Amino acid sequence: MKAAVLYELNTPLRVEEVTVDEPQANEVLVKMVATGVCHSDLGIIKGENPSPLPIVLGHEGAGIVEKVGPGVTIVQPGDHAVLPAIYTCGKCRYCVEGEPTLCSEVLPAQLAGALPGGRKPLRKGDQELNIFYTSAFAEYVVVPERMAVKVRDDAPLDVVCLLSCAVTTGVGTVLNRPGMRAGESMVIYGCGGVGLCAVMGAKLAGAGKLIAVDILDRKLEMAKELGADYVINAFQEDPQQSVMEITGGGADYSIESVGNVNTMAQAFGSIHSGGTCILVGAAPLGDMLSLAPYEFLLGKTLTGSFLGNVRTRVDVPRYVDLYMDGKLPIDKLITRYYSLDEINEALGALDRGEVIRSVIRF
Repeated sequence: MKAAVLYELNTPLRVEEVTVDEPQANEVLVKMVATGVCHSDLGIIKGENPSPLPIVLGHEGAGIVEKVGPGVTIVQPGDHAVLPAIYTCGKCRYCVEGEPTLCSEVLPAQLAGALPGGRKPLRKGDQELNIFYTSAFAEYVVVPERMAVKVRDDAPLDVVCLLSCAVTTGVGTVLNRPGMRAGESMVIYGCGGVGLCAVMGAKLAGAGKLIAVDILDRKLEMAKELGADYVINAFQEDPQQSVMEITGGGADYSIESVGNVNTMAQAFGSIHSGGTCILVGAAPLGDMLSLAPYEFLLGKTLTGSFLGNVRTRVDVPRYVDLYMDGKLPIDKLITRYYSLDEINEALGALDRGEVIRSVIRF
């Protein structure tokens, strides 16, 4: 099969022939239909978030289950599946306590570039290739069965693939994390794929004054189309001051989806005393955030959310239904479709800010 492989940092991915192992116990082989292209992939390429090389990137995949290994009961061949960029063992304290995105088996496997348990099912000749979550920049993937979420057959996989990361992160951060009540205000910093999904989630949650901040007018226009009541171009005005004026003293909630420590400080400064700021954007490892401690004495809360605290087998089918019912228009996020051979063009367009979300069709 063909896959896009990263051999060295800051170099183009190489689309070439690789092999994939047969699924083993509790694993499934999925024939990919589509995968989104995400900033987290760029972060690996640029060395912002270190990962072992060579590696097959991609983590916003959806496809059709082709084979299942022994012991698989959740899906069967022919099922349409979204592949969330998260593994949940179902046994550790975090999974048991209802925080599956913090599963204790995820980080060690990711740092090792392997599936949970240490296996690497992709190879080029005798060389093992490292895994990035699902390694969805490939025509076939092998994943643990708990990473394959069955969805309804009539849902277009080249749209709902975004539920693997961007949509669950943005929508889930609003619906699962803060406990927003109808009528409360929210400001969202960053109107990329995740930020715009947060806009949609806040609209679903009944946000009162919903504010979107970015530096590109076309992204702000999309935010308005998706439900933002106010938009702020941070190049043209002070976003913190504008939020204070709009809300009369600060928002109830703020979300930072950029992954920039300066923007994080602005988001934290945009909430009122007793408000909550949620960090979603993945800043480069090693970056440090500086805040005035006295603000915490005012009852402000700073917290984070990984993949929207998604409960994959519950939330993903629910979000698919919302999309199919016209209540979660995630198709509007897709600026352009590419083939796998055009992966470097897709990554370049994302890096230059030319697309909100692009999708690889296999």
